Amino acid sequence: MPSDYDATEFVDRDFQAQKLAHAALSGGAGPPLRAPTREEVAAELARKQQELAAIIQEKEAKEREKAALEETRRRQAEFHTGREEMIQSLTRGLALLEEAEFSARRDAEQMARTLADLRDALAKVQAVREEAWTQDNFSIELTRALTAVENARMEWNAARLKFPVLSGPAADPSAPAPGALAPASAPLAAHSFGELCRVGLALTWPLAVVALLALAALLIALLRH
Repeated sequence: MPSDYDATEFVDRDFQAQKLAHAALSGGAGPPLRAPTREEVAAELARKQQELAAIIQEKEAKEREKAALEETRRRQAEFHTGREEMIQSLTRGLALLEEAEFSARRDAEQMARTLADLRDALAKVQAVREEAWTQDNFSIELTRALTAVENARMEWNAARLKFPVLSGPAADPSAPAPGALAPASAPLAAHSFGELCRVGLALTWPLAVVALLALAALLIALLRH
């Protein structure tokens, strides 16, 4: 009885696969590949140069995009920083100006009231007419006039306290009073001692001569006795 025989059982399939792959890489069993021509090399070089130029252009485009993004980021940071700075500055400025405006308005209202009071006091003082007084109402009118003057003085003093401009510039205590004479300087202070001696001799020699004459007359009178 013949045995069943299968020839494929003695075939190394891995070896056959490696052999086929090597044959495919080496171009099979056909003739070897020919060397490239100059035209083919030039064409391949041109293609590579084009690919390189495209890569360079793409790189430059990417760098421009990167620079644009960095500029955008810088401007955004500048905007946010400037915005916060201006919000703080404007808020502070508004608060200060509002306070100054309120103070100025209050001062203006106070000045307006003071002006009205001063005008009223001036009108009352100017309304006093002494020529209209009579013997009968002299005492009463004088009391009224003094009251008007005293009230005006009180309004004036109160206004001077509120508004220093009414008092005028502060007086310099070292400055001489108006109408006061400046202290006279010594007329002989600039002369030397020798000059002063000569001046003194010139002023006193007539007195010395008179004294000597008187003394001589006294001696003569004594000798005669």
